[in-house]
Amino acid sequence: MHDSITVDSKPAPTPNQSSSQQPHRAGPSTVSVHAGEARQKPNDAITDSICCSSTYTFDSTQSILDYIHEKQDREEYGRYGNPNEKVVERKLAALDGAEDAILYSSGMAAIVGLLMTKLNAGDEIVFFDECYHRSREFCFKHLSRFGVVTHQVKTGDFDAMNAAINDRTKMIVSESPTNPHLTVVDLEQFVALGKERGVETLIDATLASPFNIQPLEYGVDYVWHSATKYLGGHNDLLAGVISGSKEKLEPVRKLRGILGCINAPHNMYLLERGLKTFALRMQRHNENGQRVAEFLASHPRVEHVYYPGLPSHPTHAIAKRTMKGFGGLITFLVRDADWRQTGSIIDACRIPRIGPSLGGVESLIEQPMVMSYFDYAPEQRAKFGIADNMIRMSCGIEDADDLIADLEQALSQS
Repeated sequence: MHDSITVDSKPAPTPNQSSSQQPHRAGPSTVSVHAGEARQKPNDAITDSICCSSTYTFDSTQSILDYIHEKQDREEYGRYGNPNEKVVERKLAALDGAEDAILYSSGMAAIVGLLMTKLNAGDEIVFFDECYHRSREFCFKHLSRFGVVTHQVKTGDFDAMNAAINDRTKMIVSESPTNPHLTVVDLEQFVALGKERGVETLIDATLASPFNIQPLEYGVDYVWHSATKYLGGHNDLLAGVISGSKEKLEPVRKLRGILGCINAPHNMYLLERGLKTFALRMQRHNENGQRVAEFLASHPRVEHVYYPGLPSHPTHAIAKRTMKGFGGLITFLVRDADWRQTGSIIDACRIPRIGPSLGGVESLIEQPMVMSYFDYAPEQRAKFGIADNMIRMSCGIEDADDLIADLEQALSQS
């Protein structure tokens, strides 16, 4: 048994409830630091040690039988579990307000593991069209080979999503906010539609993180994060996680043990360490994202800014109602610029590094047309809303004044 710390991360009592009738609700930083960990650890260390063992031994045949019949909480073989993994999974579940969480080797491994568990030949799935393009690509190009049909409809068009659902539909999927347009989905409508039509719901909350949004509180069945991003936070690991109820995730965990999409002990140690400062980092990401977005929105060389924290964003009202903060990711269009001129602005930046991904302490900047869609035909890019003059910037935890000054000098380049 693990003498783990119990940290209740559920929301505070509603106004109609007496606070004296409810246990104290730990804040996000306390949850980040303590949730899922044993109070006293081996060797009296304050940090969890790295367990590199690939196999775990039994002292007798009877101990194996006890393990099987009593369903003992211990390890057997590395593909099925690891002590580091258990700690991180408990911490991630607490942050999402979930009963359980399953850790994978990457964000894509997580969604592949979930969909491979839940879908069979003849089943159908419906995506909003601004969802991460690799998750849709997996469904259209690969799940289709196994007889699974994928539909996509305009993001936020619940009438279209409802029309796409039939008696073979098993799941509806959305990202919120989406990447790179940062559209925020109305989770109440999303869940209501799923319940009305009897289909499961999946939200990719990577860009929001558990700090800014809690989809499970709305009744979403599964929450998916690329833990590579805000959860890890230091651009030094790959990981993914699916959160939800123990009952729904039990078959998902069993299939992960077969597929072997597990993470290495050292990576899990890094993820646990990164999570300790998760809430502090998110506060700075939110602050920087808002300030930089407001600066860009007022700049004469900027045609348009996509950021849910701005009143000009089409889903600002939904974001304001459902999100605690709006994150560090900003997408903007450069006025009267072709793709090469847009690239020259990126090249002129001195603080953000040029690269994919987001959510780390270092700011990153890139041109989606070049970084992710260069091999797509122009009409395909237009279909996905990827303009030649689009820049995506992930604000890290540097000082906002420095990021703004750097963007000012880059935008002033001829």
